[in-house]
Amino acid sequence: MMYAIGVDLGGTKTAAGVVSGDGEVLFSETVPTLNRDGGDAILDATAALVSSLLVRAQAAGLDVVGVGVGSAGVIDAGRGVVVSATDAILGWVGTELTAGLAARLGLAPEAVQAVNDVHAHALGESWTGSAAGTSSSLLVAFGTGVGGSFVLAGHPVLGHRYAGGHVGHFASPYAFHEGKPVPCVCGGAGHVEAIASGPAIHEAYVRLGGNEPVMDARGVFALAGASDAIAIQAVGMGAAAAGQAVGGLANILDPEVVVVSGGLSDAGAPWWRPMERALRAELLPALLGLPVLPAKLGNAAAMVGAARLVLTTDS
Repeated sequence: MMYAIGVDLGGTKTAAGVVSGDGEVLFSETVPTLNRDGGDAILDATAALVSSLLVRAQAAGLDVVGVGVGSAGVIDAGRGVVVSATDAILGWVGTELTAGLAARLGLAPEAVQAVNDVHAHALGESWTGSAAGTSSSLLVAFGTGVGGSFVLAGHPVLGHRYAGGHVGHFASPYAFHEGKPVPCVCGGAGHVEAIASGPAIHEAYVRLGGNEPVMDARGVFALAGASDAIAIQAVGMGAAAAGQAVGGLANILDPEVVVVSGGLSDAGAPWWRPMERALRAELLPALLGLPVLPAKLGNAAAMVGAARLVLTTDS
């Protein structure tokens, strides 16, 4: 059996694991992402993390064929370059991600591949997670931001400019307050992410007049659970916006299955029920039986999907 190292490079932490040809994470390690120190420092730290895993794999007699990376930012998967990123990782834009890692690890350039982290997440779920065995799947993740990926025949659809999957950045009728569109972190306004992300739910609670001293969406969910009317409204509005957005995307893409992921999906019924209700209300008649499933792999999904970039199930 062949093995690969999958790397999940996020804004706050970088996790990597040795993944088998059947999608099992054998062992993994995590380090903080040096998100204020620039691309070279991040590549140095990531290479050190991967090197540690390569040593462990070699000691266990495992044949590692390459390294796959799921990274924050818009990743030009053809060149392995970060073409766009937020300030969550300073100095990340322009980083030669795959070439830089390959050089530091002494690997052939083709042995290191990279995509955006949500694409890696979706690829993991389509391989061994909730969408395993399907020919197509739409994954949408709702957490600090909103992202998605459409996996078709085992490959995430990346888009002509590798920006595919930015499903948080189209218009939502829910993202308005007093007749004005709610500002979005992308610089636009009235977008799905501006109303359906975790921070957006907290902002909606404040905007609607909530006066309890809560710092984030988790606090708003706690208040909703204690029957706070404004918190219930903020959660319900965010969940409905999420569901309507996913339903609309499903109408366009007609996936075999929808997988919903991210921190908000882990909140359980108070978020999931209104989300799925709004999703199903949006579907065309031909899609009424569409399976809508929670993600299965948790924090391992992006590692598994990243490894899949360089790994086949042949053994």
